[in-house]
Amino acid sequence: MGRRPAEACAGVPPETPRWVAAPPPPAAADLASCGFPPWLAALLARRGVADRQAAGCFLTPSLDQLHDPFLLAGMGAAVARLQAARERGERVAIVGDYDVDGISATALLAAVLGACGLGVQPILPDRLREGYGFQPLHVEQARGLGCRLILTADCGSSAGEAVAAALAAGLDVIVTDHHLPAGDLPAEAIQVNPRQAGCSYPFPDLAAAGLAFKLGTALAGRCGRPLDPVRLLRVACLGTIADMVPLLGENRVIAALGLRGLEESRSHGLCALIQQAGLRPPFSAADVGYRLGPRLNAAGRLHDAGRALELLLSRDRARARELAAELDGWNRERQAEELQVVEQARRRLLERRPLPAILVDWSPDWHKGVVGVAAGRIAKELHRPTVLLSVEGALATGSGRSVPDVALHAFLARWRPRLRRFGGHAQAIGLSLDQHLLPELRDEWERSASADWEPGWLEPRHVYELELPPRAVSAELVTELCRLEPFGQGNPRPLLRTGPLRLRRPPRRFGKGHLSAEAEGDDGARVALLGWSWAARADDLAGRFEVLAHAEHDSWNGGPVLRLVDSRPA
Repeated sequence: MGRRPAEACAGVPPETPRWVAAPPPPAAADLASCGFPPWLAALLARRGVADRQAAGCFLTPSLDQLHDPFLLAGMGAAVARLQAARERGERVAIVGDYDVDGISATALLAAVLGACGLGVQPILPDRLREGYGFQPLHVEQARGLGCRLILTADCGSSAGEAVAAALAAGLDVIVTDHHLPAGDLPAEAIQVNPRQAGCSYPFPDLAAAGLAFKLGTALAGRCGRPLDPVRLLRVACLGTIADMVPLLGENRVIAALGLRGLEESRSHGLCALIQQAGLRPPFSAADVGYRLGPRLNAAGRLHDAGRALELLLSRDRARARELAAELDGWNRERQAEELQVVEQARRRLLERRPLPAILVDWSPDWHKGVVGVAAGRIAKELHRPTVLLSVEGALATGSGRSVPDVALHAFLARWRPRLRRFGGHAQAIGLSLDQHLLPELRDEWERSASADWEPGWLEPRHVYELELPPRAVSAELVTELCRLEPFGQGNPRPLLRTGPLRLRRPPRRFGKGHLSAEAEGDDGARVALLGWSWAARADDLAGRFEVLAHAEHDSWNGGPVLRLVDSRPA
């Protein structure tokens, strides 16, 4: 059957989501006049496609769609400084982050710089002892390792203190980051960030791994060591997909070509990771988001991110298999820790009725390596921006995740002066603060959110893009929908509404609460249904009903299958 997204949230939202049809986009009519089926024209238009040429680029991603890396502000200066380091024989410290984006960016840069003849020393922060980001202690580590230049990956745009410390110690700094800048860095630092003031780069939504790809290809070209871009994209796609940046524009090219490249990878680390996850080609964004990414993330969340970096850079097949097995075990440990946080937080938050506009909770029993993922699951389930924190002594450290209509970073930024650390993206933030401030800040956040946010932003709803009769659910439809992959932020898998349907026989239950069934439409068409964690909702499929579902290829039995999202009486 269709692949199962791992770790689906099992709780039931307190409100029944509304079914809302996506509005028709204005450009759809122009695309339909070019010969695209009306339903495909509407899907493309909602993803920013306005004409036939743009549609061709969207449906057939290619390397020639990537922009010149030297259009990024600071790129020329960064490449020149790295070339100078190469000529002088200087060692470069690469200070990354402990999540998939930071690890893959660090691995890519380490490989490219090494291929260009530079000596490199990766440094990844310890989440549990040091927390996120480039810090003065990493400057001391770099100095102790004999480095004269620090290159950051996925951090540094808000690390003014660390950058100043490095410059004072006689080390130059190149910051590559995609987070929203917080304050000005010292002028002597070189900054490559598409979101920095004065940068007119055509695509501002690159992940750190995408920026690493840009810097790597630019440097290799200037050093006369051009590298196969597909080999780099295999690693860049991991961070791009896992960091949930919009899979449009350049990110779509990086993800699509990188996923294809994974099928032919001879990297011992990638092959071992893929084998350990039980995957086989063709690979999808869901494979990275739900199977490969969590295994790489587990290292930094619970133990040592350096193990994941070692895996990606490994040249030893046996060692790679050993590391992949270790990450797999850590991922199971992470799942257990995360489940504990989700269940406790859900129970405590649901004791408050009505739910506040923003959900905030904390506990000394929660592992700070998993509160961000848990916040994401709670936010999706309860349709409220959610901030969860782990308390250790006087310090609270946590993460927040939002819902589509709420820019959480902009909302919380006004409280930055009262926080020890704060940063992130529009929809995902990290923070630390004095524990005693939590009750009063929660009250302030709840009051402000209630006053500032539109009630409709917090209304649970399913937005469907397709409404088709059962007879239209065909292998041909699924094939056409597959042309829109890879799916992710900005390019969601289209949600289909169809019905009325009736079951032809009682559903078959399998696994831990799943079901499959065969239904028949009023038009006589037969439709296969698949419901992960749907056994408890089997009664919802009684009588005549309609469904919201994703149309997918059934990898077990062939043909199309509808993976259920919701159902209701017809």
